[in-house]
Amino acid sequence: MSEQKGDLRNYAIVTGAYWVDTIADGAIRLLILFYFDQLGYSPFALASLFLFYEIFGIVTNLVGGWLAARLGLKATLLMGLGTQICALTMLAVAPRSVLVVPYVMTTQALSGIAKDLTKMSSKSAVKLVVPEDAPAALFRWVAILTGSKNALKGVGFFVGGALLTVAGFRPALVILLAFEVAAVAGVVTLMRGTLGRADRKAKFTQMFSNNPAVNMLARARLLLFASRDVWFTIGLPVFLYTKLDWSFWQVGGFLAIWVIGYGIVQASVPGFLRRGRHAQPSGGTAVRLAFLLAAFPAGIAIALRAGADPTIALVVGLAAFGVVFAMNSTVHSFLILSYADRDKVAMNVGFYYMANAGGRLAGLILSGALYEWRGLDACLWASTAFVLGAALISLLLPRGVHDRRELPAAPAEQVQT
Repeated sequence: MSEQKGDLRNYAIVTGAYWVDTIADGAIRLLILFYFDQLGYSPFALASLFLFYEIFGIVTNLVGGWLAARLGLKATLLMGLGTQICALTMLAVAPRSVLVVPYVMTTQALSGIAKDLTKMSSKSAVKLVVPEDAPAALFRWVAILTGSKNALKGVGFFVGGALLTVAGFRPALVILLAFEVAAVAGVVTLMRGTLGRADRKAKFTQMFSNNPAVNMLARARLLLFASRDVWFTIGLPVFLYTKLDWSFWQVGGFLAIWVIGYGIVQASVPGFLRRGRHAQPSGGTAVRLAFLLAAFPAGIAIALRAGADPTIALVVGLAAFGVVFAMNSTVHSFLILSYADRDKVAMNVGFYYMANAGGRLAGLILSGALYEWRGLDACLWASTAFVLGAALISLLLPRGVHDRRELPAAPAEQVQT
């Protein structure tokens, strides 16, 4: 019992540090968007500022899981917080003449590394804290952490806008820097142990999972997040700003509210499923939610083509898309921990979030390219195709709630329920 309490204490510390970094991450993104928009950058130039953020997310999740296996989750958490401090310092002290695209892309690469190291550390900690025979508790912990993270990222958008208005660009960065330093101090002084058993013999090649269920889930995750970002990152904001004449503040506020609502839904998913008499989700749950999700981007595209009011179509459609997407994302977050080995959880989670980052990168690039080519319609139909691909891949997932120990080491096509 004392060991379990100690683990819960450490998990609370990890979660608190993750929340601080999540708010800072959302605030930094909005600070940069607003600041460089005021300097006259085009929407596509603004998107390029975050290209390295997504690219390095792929690398970080792959390498970070290996580092966590070798050094422990405490070490990777401190690496993430320290990297965010470096990124904030670079932005805060640089003279205006240095704040050009390559320099800002570099700072955003560091921010992406920081975000993914802290995320991987906190998500992996859930597996270590919850008893092996308590899948319902695991689902609740995952839902709360995932939902609170996304809600706080939306809060970060508001914080960034408020700090830019009240304090200005550089003072806002200094304030965020102080919070990150406080988070590091809290982890160093309050956390006990390394949070997880460090294995100095862990090999980098072990990062590439030989677990069929993890591999299938990672592929479905890549397509799921590509389906969101292919219209959400560039196409939607640019359409609202240029076609519907929304102000930049209206666009930013709308996206922030959407992210906060998305996080609230994620934290509520266990309650939704309990009312539907499904205490724990399975691969079949992911299949049903993915097929349902595909209806919304397709429906929005059809409504816009039919001449419906674009504001109503987008606001209502995006709200419905967000609810089902949040449920699907939370189910995935539970399944990866359910499938992962306790002694390889950081590696399995790192591999899975590498696929997540790959989907975000693909969505970011395609969102700009497709919008330039055929407008928002093309982005929406691409989103539909990605979701349907995720649904088809999810058909290969185990249909029951399994731990990795119970899964056959067979090719993915032969995994049975």
